[in-house]
Amino acid sequence: MRVFGVDIGGSGIKGAPVDLERGDLTEERHKVLTPHPATPGAVADCVTEVVEHFGWSGPVGVTFPGVIVGGTARTAANVDKGWIDTDVAALLTERLGGEAGGCPVTVLNDADAAGLAEMQHGAGRGRSGTVILLTFGTGIGSAVFSDGRLLPNTELGHLELHGHEAEKRASTKAKEDHDLSWEQWAHRVKKYLAHVEMLFSPELFVIGGGVSRKAEKFLPLIEGIRAEIVPAQLRNNAGIVGAAMAAYAARTGEPPGADGSPVVAAPARQPAPAARPGGPAPRPAVESPLGWPDAGR
Repeated sequence: MRVFGVDIGGSGIKGAPVDLERGDLTEERHKVLTPHPATPGAVADCVTEVVEHFGWSGPVGVTFPGVIVGGTARTAANVDKGWIDTDVAALLTERLGGEAGGCPVTVLNDADAAGLAEMQHGAGRGRSGTVILLTFGTGIGSAVFSDGRLLPNTELGHLELHGHEAEKRASTKAKEDHDLSWEQWAHRVKKYLAHVEMLFSPELFVIGGGVSRKAEKFLPLIEGIRAEIVPAQLRNNAGIVGAAMAAYAARTGEPPGADGSPVVAAPARQPAPAARPGGPAPRPAVESPLGWPDAGR
């Protein structure tokens, strides 16, 4: 079964047909730059270009970098504020020819889409307990799962520590904007993970976004976190795959997994690992102080 997925990001809009059984793209993805300003009309034009590049006809899943409720955007942190209260699903369906045009659109939060893909086909497959996927890019997206079931629209990138919004200090964009070394950026990410861990006590952090391709440069530098930390396996394609999964489920009500499991199945409970490979042994509490590093760190 093939369904089309589109991932709207702060820097690029990319999409491709997805094989739902394999959880992989069937063709090389097509990407266009995100317009600035990223208004609803301009972004809709880009989504249309991506879909029409493949001559696609059929259900389309689209991710959006903000809270999505019933297909409508409730927030727009890294895109134009004109998106707020826009029925994104209706707008994009109309642009692609409407329901009669054969491309009905399902929309969901971008990190939630990536999380669904990783839980079904990637690093979270078969994991129980609390699993948190964090996507590092223009901002920080989050997807929280409890025994395989998604709590949508968590937006943990907007958590505040000592007066600073997390994604303004620890996103990939923040690393680039402040010309941080991998060591300096990893220190900021560690502070952020420590705060999220204090709030949710997850068994597993999955680190996604484009930076997951370079996990060896920063994950070994993150210490003092009790949860296991692993890079996303689907990497920067997770959003596309998860969007396609959501579109299939929305149109058919049937699970898309090759093993017959639901999109957000509750897997059999497994014991959490004693510690992530190469990491410290479990401790009663996180000892490192919360907050951001001093200037220059």
